[in-house]
Amino acid sequence: MCGIAGFFDPSSSSGISAMLAAMTDVIAHRGPDDTGAWIDPAAQLALGHRRLSIIDLSPAGHQPMISATKRYVIVYNGEIYNHSALRAELEAMGAAPRWKGHSDTEVMLAAFERWGVEGALSRFNGMFAFALWDRELRALYLARDRMGEKPLYYGQGKGAFLFASELKAIAAHPAFEPVVDQAALALFMRHSYVPAPHSIWRGIRKLPAAHYIVVRDNGASVSDPICYWNFTDIAMSGVASPRDDHPGLVDELEALLCNAVAQRMEADVPLGAFLSGGIDSSTIVALMQSVSSRPVRTFSIGFDDGRFDEAPYARAVAEHLGTDHCEMYVTAGDALAVIPQLPTIWDEPFADPSQIPTYLVSKLTRNHVTVSLSGDGGDELFAGYARYHRATRVRQSLGHIPLSLRSMVGRSLQDGLLQGMVGAAERVLPQHLRRLAPADRLSKLGSLFRADSNGAFYRDFMSIGKPTGLLATDAHVESQVDAPPLFTDLRQQMMYLDTLIYLPDDILAKVDRASMAVSLEARVPFLDHRVVEFAWRLPMSAKVKDGRGKHILRQVLHRHIPEALVDRPKKGFGLPLADWLSGPLSEWAEALLEPHRLREEGFFDADQVSRIWSEHRSGKRRWHFCLWDILMFQAWHAEQRLSPPLRSTPPHALRLTVAGAAR
Repeated sequence: MCGIAGFFDPSSSSGISAMLAAMTDVIAHRGPDDTGAWIDPAAQLALGHRRLSIIDLSPAGHQPMISATKRYVIVYNGEIYNHSALRAELEAMGAAPRWKGHSDTEVMLAAFERWGVEGALSRFNGMFAFALWDRELRALYLARDRMGEKPLYYGQGKGAFLFASELKAIAAHPAFEPVVDQAALALFMRHSYVPAPHSIWRGIRKLPAAHYIVVRDNGASVSDPICYWNFTDIAMSGVASPRDDHPGLVDELEALLCNAVAQRMEADVPLGAFLSGGIDSSTIVALMQSVSSRPVRTFSIGFDDGRFDEAPYARAVAEHLGTDHCEMYVTAGDALAVIPQLPTIWDEPFADPSQIPTYLVSKLTRNHVTVSLSGDGGDELFAGYARYHRATRVRQSLGHIPLSLRSMVGRSLQDGLLQGMVGAAERVLPQHLRRLAPADRLSKLGSLFRADSNGAFYRDFMSIGKPTGLLATDAHVESQVDAPPLFTDLRQQMMYLDTLIYLPDDILAKVDRASMAVSLEARVPFLDHRVVEFAWRLPMSAKVKDGRGKHILRQVLHRHIPEALVDRPKKGFGLPLADWLSGPLSEWAEALLEPHRLREEGFFDADQVSRIWSEHRSGKRRWHFCLWDILMFQAWHAEQRLSPPLRSTPPHALRLTVAGAAR
């Protein structure tokens, strides 16, 4: 796991190494073990790397790395899990170079020389983002893994082409122009994250998962993203021709997962796993323990608030499996102390509150190991989210009502007067019933009544209630959610969109930034592309039984863990945001939501924000999720305005290679 950065800058005749050092220094957390640079003065190309040593800890794994024939130069972030098999294949073909070490990076370069860029990409099983310079064709390739586990940003500055693992590295280059993209802000307020290919900065894009681009003419020519693994085709063909549901599918899935887990357990450094005690993480840990000759190290955090505490469940699973378990109970103060760091860790607006416990468990884990396996991806692949089944029930119930009548009822439910009346009645309810917030749900229910397609229903079902006119500038832009639905089964449509958008841009971005902030590598076995392809060939009956998802995954898990230990409602990493905003975070929020400040910055309608903030504090309405989105943007924007210019960071000492000559 590492961090990469680089640029084409034809306007710079000097200072290239200092500019590159500034970019790599600000992502040192992604790779604290080593740093390196490679510069081609003729192309004004600079490639920088920060290394977190995982495979081949020797200098033979140093990057940037040059291929045996000197044609290719690479900087790379991630892991190729099948590198040993590829190495053996190259050797059997007589196409292997004289190996200098046992790193996966060296195998990647040999694969490019033997099969070309797209041929090699089709063979890689891993998580990665890389920049590959072809010295023969004078072309730079930027590529990202199939599922979007590793990030990669790119775009044009003032006369320069820039790329990096994180936005803060791009912002460290003097050609970067910091202008907020209003359309991306609108998408953020819709999703609570900025979906690819957008980024919060105008002119800077995220490379979509399973795509690569080609940059030529010293950065002046940039291709459109090219897809090398088409998830849409995989999902559609799997649904069109599903496998027959039979007991042998459980054996196949277990074998696939065992192989995916075993591959992700290869490391030359200490390794463990996150364990929440739920279906997904318990399955991964159970399979890890089944292929390990020693107790697996597992990690979990607990909360004093029983509504959010899963530590006892994780402890019970760990005791049954015999893992070497470590847990830490965190207080509200521990969680609140993380909030000032969020704009720096997620250097574009990001408002999934589970980012806080994810960071805390990553920090705990890094105290003991350098690599941790994660159970992310199981919900999207095996219909695990309860919302899939709730949404389907609601959609089916509404489907019996004519659209014209549904639209009329929907408008009534969204009427502000009705919401006010329900809100007034709600305030006399007991506290435990008030948490259901019926007034807050009326507007969303109204939108679901009015939805005229599965796509619109998914969009409104997944959205957080927000008042209209919240943004000062109405910069609407469509995302993939707005495309026509591909599947008649709403559950399949939701799983598809979650895998395409929510998984890479929320879940995986959260895990990557939280883990890399503490120099921890997180690996996700469920997202092995062979598992993904298998999951989409399964019939829905293998995934859902008696209204519960993950049926086939539960069958695998119950071979290792008694059902009683894991059979419970999913909690997830929840936090008492509503209470915090009305209590210990109120002063912090008040400062960020000050009306004069909002008017001066010009992103939000100050009157609307003041209204919902007042309603939340008084208890009239529960606007905590909407407010968290606004506050995360405001905190991020304040960090951009108040921090010293990133490009003033003192350059770190680099191992510098200039067009092949070390110095």
